[in-house]
Amino acid sequence: MSLVLGILKTYVPPAFKRKLLRELYRETARAFGATQPDLRGLSHEALLESYASFTRDEASRALAAGHAAAVQEKLHANAFALGKRLRQALRLRSMSQVLATSEILYGALGIAFEGGPAGDVIIHECYFSRFYTADICKVVSSIDAGVAAGLSAGGRLEFSQRITDGHECCLARLAFEGAGP
Repeated sequence: MSLVLGILKTYVPPAFKRKLLRELYRETARAFGATQPDLRGLSHEALLESYASFTRDEASRALAAGHAAAVQEKLHANAFALGKRLRQALRLRSMSQVLATSEILYGALGIAFEGGPAGDVIIHECYFSRFYTADICKVVSSIDAGVAAGLSAGGRLEFSQRITDGHECCLARLAFEGAGP
């Protein structure tokens, strides 16, 4: 494990969390074709709430307009690029490093992520489940799939159950299928 990844597993500086969320916000707004609100001076918690409301509202608009599939493709592509930049910056080389990075990233977003060695994923708590309906979650989870694909050099994150569908936790699997860092 890289030194930076080891440090981030122990302590994620608030400035890192804000930077990550601002970058995710920018890429998400671009995918929705929307203007990002002014985020200056917001704490991490305020940024997180703003992002949750923004993604909920924009995904609702996309669903109502019948553009959800096109938006999902853009969300995935932009999130993939973000994940790829993180993979390169952190020099991720194994599934365990991808899962450790995912745990850090999700934690910064208020999501209790747990990844197993075979790529099994459990999300015990999700900050966004308070904001999203099941349909909105499915649209926005294209971001999860995109970041996971970027971090893992092409792996696929597929959910089999979600909190927003009434389950106690989300279950997913990150499958490399010949791809991987």
